[in-house]
Amino acid sequence: MNVLLWHVHGSWTTAFVQGRHRYLLPVTPTRDPDGRGRARTWNWPASVVERSPAQLEHADIDVVVLQRPRDEWLLHDWLGPRAARLPKAFVEHNVPQGMINEMRHPVADRVDVELVHVTHTNALFWDGGSTPTRVIEHGVIDPGYCYVGDLPHIAVVVNEPGRRGRVVGADLLAWLAEIAPVDVFGIGVRALAGSFASARHAVTLYEDLPQHALFDELARRRVYVHPFRWTSLGLSLIEAMHLGMPVVALATTDAHDAIGGAGVVTNNLARMEFELRSVLGDISLACARGIDARQRAAERFGLERFLEEWDALSSQLIAERSVA
Repeated sequence: MNVLLWHVHGSWTTAFVQGRHRYLLPVTPTRDPDGRGRARTWNWPASVVERSPAQLEHADIDVVVLQRPRDEWLLHDWLGPRAARLPKAFVEHNVPQGMINEMRHPVADRVDVELVHVTHTNALFWDGGSTPTRVIEHGVIDPGYCYVGDLPHIAVVVNEPGRRGRVVGADLLAWLAEIAPVDVFGIGVRALAGSFASARHAVTLYEDLPQHALFDELARRRVYVHPFRWTSLGLSLIEAMHLGMPVVALATTDAHDAIGGAGVVTNNLARMEFELRSVLGDISLACARGIDARQRAAERFGLERFLEEWDALSSQLIAERSVA
């Protein structure tokens, strides 16, 4: 099967392209968001191939995975009338923003596309109208148990915290730094440089590390904190659980269901501080909680289940389009 998709979310795509198909990724000369091509910080299999818009015009394509409204516009611009005949799924990675009654999805009331949410929270809040809709939860490549926890630091992974601000809990980093040293990993974290001069403990920023280096660094930190207020479930949280890290998260979006009883999930900052100080001061407790988190992640977010659900959907879309 030839699957066309754009490189939008690196971690999600890393899991998706582990399937048994051929994955066509648009690439433009500047590798801009319209065509980033293959990842440079993730290790993707040889079945992921880059194709220019001109090459895609006549390429064999069985299924299209859209992730942004612009993807569909590009599809029609590059492929012409053929684009309308291709089986399509639209993956919604994000929770909607705005007033509840205004959370209308861009592909609402469509019969020619399947809307796929990555969390049940997304599905609950987005109004998809009559568009066929389902939830396929995240799958993660298991990096193996890597936890060391020798640094009594708090780890946070967040992209573009300067732009996204309170949505991703960027304002809570200074509060966390009153408890222990905080190490922030992600794209665009250098925008926070100079923001924590008055904090009791240091906040160290690590910009856009390759995946293997990121995992090595995370595994040395004592505890992972997920301070996101209103985003879809971050894959970094699930990856930290797979590493065997103890996790502490705000009780928002799908964090409670994802972590279950294998970590601390609360909106009470006093309780969060108590739990953080407990694991920061007790490596044995941190290890025990991390083992529970790893088991939970393996049971809930295994790669095999994720790929099987996507295979089933792709086959269904192709069959439906061949009958239409």
